[in-house]
Amino acid sequence: MPGQKIETGHDETVHDVAMEYYGKRVATASSDSTIKIIGVTGSHHYATLKGHRGPVWQVGWAHPKFGSILASCAYDGQVIIWKEGNHGEWVQAHVFNDHKTSVNSIAWAPHEVGLCLACGSSDGNISVFTARADGGWDTARIDQAHPVGVASVSWAPATAPGAFVGSSLLDPVQKLCSGGFDNSVKVWKLCNGAWKLDCFPALQKHSDWVRDVAWAPSLGLPKSTIASASQDGTAVIWTLAKEGEQWEGKVLKDFKSPVWRVSWSLTGSLLAVADGNNSVTLWKESVDGEWQQVSTIE
Repeated sequence: MPGQKIETGHDETVHDVAMEYYGKRVATASSDSTIKIIGVTGSHHYATLKGHRGPVWQVGWAHPKFGSILASCAYDGQVIIWKEGNHGEWVQAHVFNDHKTSVNSIAWAPHEVGLCLACGSSDGNISVFTARADGGWDTARIDQAHPVGVASVSWAPATAPGAFVGSSLLDPVQKLCSGGFDNSVKVWKLCNGAWKLDCFPALQKHSDWVRDVAWAPSLGLPKSTIASASQDGTAVIWTLAKEGEQWEGKVLKDFKSPVWRVSWSLTGSLLAVADGNNSVTLWKESVDGEWQQVSTIE
């Protein structure tokens, strides 16, 4: 499949690209303080969203059942919820100023949980914003999740490990993982309205800060899997065989340069790893539990 080039029209570095649910448009985040909405075929520019006062680090589309909604986070400490009206006109539906320093990562919860956004900041805190029926938002916080700063957040699947998809949605699981500037990965669980640490101790295998974390889709498997990417040049696969046990970490590979991002396929069977050598590699778990590289995208 030949690669397709998309002209973004940004004046500076593009930090993030997110494809919408239907795959027809992408949103891009840039150091030029703007977000652009671009058509995938023919690179049509649909909109330029202005509101941040510094580099925009990440963008994320909400599930379409909530409408056409985009979230963004930036160096200015703001998290903005954008809503598309008629004729592709975007408005700022809500601006969160809960963080005093750079917000480095945002992630929408599985749609079964509701319209719910987790945000990780350099101030060390994670905030979770949940939309109410009256149009307002409830805020929960994990104070000092990583005291020296949070680099990345990712949600667990809403279906409990081992449960058939769709069977436990009366009571969806609310868990997330985070990666920090303290070189650790942590797992959090919502219990009785409060977020609590769900891994003891924190997951330590990296020797430098954790740039990205990604929780794998479960598809009814009894185990839980998280991938982490670090400035130390390694990607680690963390697995929890079953609830109540300890997470086990296995180094996927030493890439000899910072690992920027990790991303799972929709089925959770393939892991894409982007590294500082300008390459993206795809990995698959073999029957014996070993991870093998299946292809490279230069």
